[in-house]
Amino acid sequence: ILMNLYYLLPCRISYDPTRYPKYIPEAYCLCKGCLMGIFGEENFHFRSTPVYMPTVILRRTSSCAGGRYVYTEDYVTIPVGCTCVPEQEKEVESVNSSIDKQEMKLLVNQNKPSSE
Repeated sequence: ILMNLYYLLPCRISYDPTRYPKYIPEAYCLCKGCLMGIFGEENFHFRSTPVYMPTVILRRTSSCAGGRYVYTEDYVTIPVGCTCVPEQEKEVESVNSSIDKQEMKLLVNQNKPSSE
């Protein structure tokens, strides 16, 4: 049974004086694997990966209007948390693996002697 653990994530503060807001907290993952099981052991069959959220910020331009800076909307992605994803196996099956399996069944069935 996989159990998600929710806790406060560590974050870094991103600072940019030309954007509003100037300070944006950004989450980051502490572990390579995922903490699972009863005792929260790190499992390397899964990896921690950031979860991003698109966010609108205001970016200051070089022009002024009425004695104030002019801002434009800008879209950025901000890491807001971490989640666990399965680690890919060394030998990845082909994209059409279900088709390949169906073809193999047909070949096997064609080579079987008929029981008539």
